[in-house]
Amino acid sequence: METRRLEMLAELSRLGSMRAVAETLGTTTSTVSQQIAALAQETGTPLIEPDGRRVRLTPAGRRLAEHATAIVAAVEAARLDVGPDAEPNGSVRVAGFATAVRTSLLPVVASLAVSHPRVRVLVREHEPAEVRALLNADEADLGLVYDYNLAPAEDDPVLWSTSLWSSRWGLGVPDDYGPPAAATGSSATGSSADVFARHRTHAWIGNSRNTADERVIAVLASIAGFRARITHQADSLDLVQDLIAAGLGVGLLPVSQPTRPGVRLLPLDSPPVELRAYAVARHGRRDWPPLALVAGLLLTAPGPDSPASR
Repeated sequence: METRRLEMLAELSRLGSMRAVAETLGTTTSTVSQQIAALAQETGTPLIEPDGRRVRLTPAGRRLAEHATAIVAAVEAARLDVGPDAEPNGSVRVAGFATAVRTSLLPVVASLAVSHPRVRVLVREHEPAEVRALLNADEADLGLVYDYNLAPAEDDPVLWSTSLWSSRWGLGVPDDYGPPAAATGSSATGSSADVFARHRTHAWIGNSRNTADERVIAVLASIAGFRARITHQADSLDLVQDLIAAGLGVGLLPVSQPTRPGVRLLPLDSPPVELRAYAVARHGRRDWPPLALVAGLLLTAPGPDSPASR
């Protein structure tokens, strides 16, 4: 049953004449008559009967008018609840990588608990390819993804994207691979390719759930004139540090994260290695008030390199 027809029946119950319904809804009396007749055909029972020169609702018509009043009110409430000017309300399913969830999303969740308690954020930790798959399958509303300046992600025409922050990365090596950082200084390390070249014979550690790290390693190794041997893969940055400290290889690490004993971080300056974080959502979803609110707050949330996140 069409909402418009139900609205006409509800108004007929309230106003008592088709002419009054037509005037209220800005249509013609014949249109009101036709739409109520169509509604009667849909329900399989008469909804109105003659009452002198006017009409009145049958018992079935009165009962359906009660339902119609409730349905029309519910539809209007739903429209106001989800429209672009509505007060944010509902659950926003966010899928994203751990660093963005930890440093940017969790402060937003804490803020929402005070400013917009009717907005709930449901969190799932995933790597970028997994996030995009969840968005495309409508299993997430908002995604937090990343790429690197040396390994940019391809544009997805289905998704809207906005930049959040960037973070510098270096090369994590065991502490006994050469002189300590204090003795060399960042200026003594040379270009990023030079840093890579000095570790050409070592095993390298990649990401087990995303290829972006390996692409950056491949680019800089190629500039340095060798092909890196990816021997180990780990998703957890803590585990990457454990592998490095155990002497099992070298790998990319964020400059903002403290290194554990046994791990030294070499700067990669020329070219720099930068992880770039983005918020992504399907086109057409970005104006949904709860999602727009969360995405807007993420734009002002700290990144891992900001003082507020340390």
